[in-house]
Amino acid sequence: MSISGILSITIVLAAVFAYINHRLIKWPPTIGIMVLSLGTSVVLAVLGKYQPLLSDQMIRLASSIDFRDVLMNFMLSFLLFAGAIHIDASKLKKEAWPVMVLATLGILISTSLVGGMVWVLFQLFHLPVAFIYCLLFGALISPTDPIAVLAILKEAKIPSSLELKISGESLFNDGVAVVVFVTLLDAASSGISAIDILDIGKLFMQEAIGGLAFGAVLGYIGYYALRSIDDYKVEVLVTLAIVTGGYFAAGHLHVSGPLAMVVAGIITGNKVKDEVLSDVSRDYLGKFWELVDEILNAILFLLIGLEMLVIKINTTVFIIGCISIVLVLSARWVSVFFPVMLLRYKIKFEKHAVAILTWGGLRGGLSVALALTLTPAMHRDEFVLITYIIVVFSILVQGLSIGGFTKKLLKEAL
Repeated sequence: MSISGILSITIVLAAVFAYINHRLIKWPPTIGIMVLSLGTSVVLAVLGKYQPLLSDQMIRLASSIDFRDVLMNFMLSFLLFAGAIHIDASKLKKEAWPVMVLATLGILISTSLVGGMVWVLFQLFHLPVAFIYCLLFGALISPTDPIAVLAILKEAKIPSSLELKISGESLFNDGVAVVVFVTLLDAASSGISAIDILDIGKLFMQEAIGGLAFGAVLGYIGYYALRSIDDYKVEVLVTLAIVTGGYFAAGHLHVSGPLAMVVAGIITGNKVKDEVLSDVSRDYLGKFWELVDEILNAILFLLIGLEMLVIKINTTVFIIGCISIVLVLSARWVSVFFPVMLLRYKIKFEKHAVAILTWGGLRGGLSVALALTLTPAMHRDEFVLITYIIVVFSILVQGLSIGGFTKKLLKEAL
């Protein structure tokens, strides 16, 4: 199928599902679209036994979309920038320590715990999987995906301080987790015997620190460019250039593109909007990136649902995936509990913050995309299925209940 055909069908399906959700289901848009997409996939799989042609066409559509490439090389840059541009830097500064510690120490704790527990789980089911591959899985499933989190938090109406902790952490731990994953992937590809701790540390620092620094450079390039003009059409175009050109350049410079987009987005959303733009330009820029965010989120969650058509189902691995939901949530709780205990002496946390941060740590399309990056030798099919099960549970169960769960806990605290 041609690219134009794939794009046309994808947008039409996203629009139809968004319309049905808005008129009938009335769930948060991303969840509603994914549920309808999942339901359609299940129906098509069942109908495929009686009407193979229809099922085959949809499977061909889903197979022709490289989910990993679409998200990692296109959507992610726009979604991270669009999410970061709405973050209030002055408020984020007050939550800097919780965000930073949760996004770094939290990710490392979760990666280690999930990797170790899943390795034991595979052994219990007599499936020999190397520990380094389980660590890779730990790295890809540990980040709270900002794409899922930011979209659902808008509807959850939780306290602003907690929302900022969750959204800020998700934006930064996304970039940190990608760096950890890339580092472990490089180590796994080179072979255990070739692993050099110094080289791994150097690669991690290059990706992480380099990404943050490059993002600041991009943000200030945009600041000085926009300061010299007053035309909202050109100003929007400049921000588009920052995202597309900056993400492309980050890949060639071997620094973290996701972290660069977050930093560039925060600078653009605060310094640029506050000091440079006119009221008209500020309004157009804000609405433009909000629209980009909404449209790409709708398409992304549609694609997550359609991925079910091409994921290989194995009964044993499916059971492991269901058990892994509990393991990942347990690791999330530990990775939140220790940083919060560490910081509680200097920083005030809301009551039940650990529980809310744990349940609000949603997994999304980023985890699926990273799992698809694995090679067959790294047990890609097994980890893709496990990841998909966890992501679907996270978005449907945690995403739909986080608002009520938070209100209940905070009501009890009064």
